[in-house]
Amino acid sequence: MSNLLAVEAKLEAESKAFQAIQKELSKVIETRQRLESQQQENELVNKEFEHLDNESNIYKLIGPVLVKQERTEAVTNVKNRLNLISSEIKRVEAQLADLTKKSEAKKQEIAKLQMEYQQLAAAAKK
Repeated sequence: MSNLLAVEAKLEAESKAFQAIQKELSKVIETRQRLESQQQENELVNKEFEHLDNESNIYKLIGPVLVKQERTEAVTNVKNRLNLISSEIKRVEAQLADLTKKSEAKKQEIAKLQMEYQQLAAAAKK
């Protein structure tokens, strides 16, 4: 009977750990989606720069104010932002892969514990 309780306690602890991993996985997926959205937005701005001539005025929104910006500075800022976002996406992808691996391992551990619990419960009834 004590084995049954020990397995039950371990099963509960593993289930809680699995839920925590799932919650973190969800946050990381949200972060990746936000980064991809920012990346698309910045790529769109970068493409728009190609359609402008050298005499075009470029403005940057800072709070509620539009501030004139030099073309080279604007292009450089967008390219730097794209590089930063790309590296951040790579970091998040690695984190996502790691969490997915941990999640699968926890799932297998939980399934193993459930089988063990069922076997011990069946043996206890005999």
